Amino acid sequence: MGRDPIIKEVLINAPASDIWKALTDNAEMKKWYFDITVFKPEKDFEFHFFGGSEEEQYLHICKITEVIPDRKISYTWRYEIFPVITRVSFELFPDGNKTRVRLTHEGVGDFPAGNPDFARSSFEQGWEYLIGTSLKNYIEGNK
Repeated sequence: MGRDPIIKEVLINAPASDIWKALTDNAEMKKWYFDITVFKPEKDFEFHFFGGSEEEQYLHICKITEVIPDRKISYTWRYEIFPVITRVSFELFPDGNKTRVRLTHEGVGDFPAGNPDFARSSFEQGWEYLIGTSLKNYIEGNK
């Protein structure tokens, strides 16, 4: 189980195009995700941001690996302090006037043990909040 990918899904009352914009427009991303200064939904584009716990913030270094407009965006996800490279994907599945969003984070089990910020449970809770609460509330509150 520790090496299995983290998968979170949420059904959002909005078309895929609205969710895609929230996933790929850095002005919108700042409102529900992380404060990313520059972001371009283009393959091989690298972006950075800080995030972490209240006690410590970590530099995240990400590189986009796949872009299918209004359907999927994937990128590597690593930290400046660790050589471990993980992978994050957001996939959109239209369902009438709603869209199912699937987040997959692969490789989390490869982070060193001992730091609770990098425990699987920390990632699971973080992603649950980000897509199940923050993204959902942002999208549905802006309709």
